[in-house]
Amino acid sequence: MTTDKLFIEDLDLAGKKALIRVDFNVPLDDRGEISDDTRIKAALPTIEYVLDRGASAILISHLGRPGGKPDPAKSLAPVAKRLSRLLGRPVAFVPDCVGPEAEAAAAALRPGDVLLLENLRFHPEEKAGDEGFARKLAALADVYIDDAFGTAHRAHASMVGVTKFMKRSAMGYLLEKEVRYLWQAIENPRRPFVAVMGGAKVADKIQVISNLLTKVDVLVVGGAMAYTFLKVEGVNVGSSRVETVVEDKKGAKIDVFELVREIFDLARRRGVDLLLPLDHVEADRFAPDARTRIVPRDGIEEGWMGMDIGPRTIELYSERIRAAGTAVWNGPMGVFEWEAFAAGTMAIARALAQCPGTTIIGGGDSVAAVNRSGVAADISHISTGGGASLEFLEGKILPGVDALTDRNRT
Repeated sequence: MTTDKLFIEDLDLAGKKALIRVDFNVPLDDRGEISDDTRIKAALPTIEYVLDRGASAILISHLGRPGGKPDPAKSLAPVAKRLSRLLGRPVAFVPDCVGPEAEAAAAALRPGDVLLLENLRFHPEEKAGDEGFARKLAALADVYIDDAFGTAHRAHASMVGVTKFMKRSAMGYLLEKEVRYLWQAIENPRRPFVAVMGGAKVADKIQVISNLLTKVDVLVVGGAMAYTFLKVEGVNVGSSRVETVVEDKKGAKIDVFELVREIFDLARRRGVDLLLPLDHVEADRFAPDARTRIVPRDGIEEGWMGMDIGPRTIELYSERIRAAGTAVWNGPMGVFEWEAFAAGTMAIARALAQCPGTTIIGGGDSVAAVNRSGVAADISHISTGGGASLEFLEGKILPGVDALTDRNRT
């Protein structure tokens, strides 16, 4: 898939102005300081390549959800300062992404210069995919490079619209790496292929699970969503969280139990080993200091709720993960933010680190768990885009990738 689209190394950049869509949607603390610059660092290879090839870089990004209007708390100004330190060179900043000031700053750029424009989402036209807004962004530069995998599943003006007004639009290093790893896992995995799905809501991941069941050898289910699966199997889950009915985007009611039954049926038909918890860490209330105890698969009583997978489940899941040729993980095994219920999620992270095959992690909670466990360096690929990686795993086409220039069109 990555070979179908132009790549940054296909571009003649000397003397050009490159408009680069990055993902600088970084967390800010109460003082407005950047608390985690992982996403900024992830964009450095693409920015540095552009500068090394004698081009200037015009960087565009969003940060948070400012609601289509300026919000000082969501300004990218702190990012410009951090990026300047990381690059070891000045980064100019303009308090808008379109208009006379942005145009003048872009026009003044010389090879090796870096300009960061203000938050794209200060304009409602960005999320609306407005072509007039996209045309203004495109007019600032000669070529377009997309390196924002985190928003690749959104047909926003800076992701899709801008490509309609550029002769050449290419993938940056980060975007190419993300797509390559996920495509390889889905279409040509080393086997056995093990998928680990956790988190709270079954309904959010039904499409992902359905698609993965046509690809994987083993599906491991944990987190709160596991209790819905167990309930459908007739297992008593006490007061654990169970989804019964949800609404789709149009407000129609969906029977979650029926969806889960279809998942069980598909797994049987495809010969996939679908693993559910053998035991649980249960609590008498949803609180970090709740009373806890370990109970077998069918041992959760009314008034108690499952909060993490138990030791037997950890042993089983870890064994299957360590034997994988390819392993994909999305979603925690329990309420890992609280120490009493973190053992399962931390154990999965360690098992992935010990796996000799290709390991891929997507989703904010899973990434946080890996970082917290200290094994991030032992994971093959940690995705920077939870939503985008989920849609990719669902089998959907990502608009931000699809809009880039096809190699056969150049």
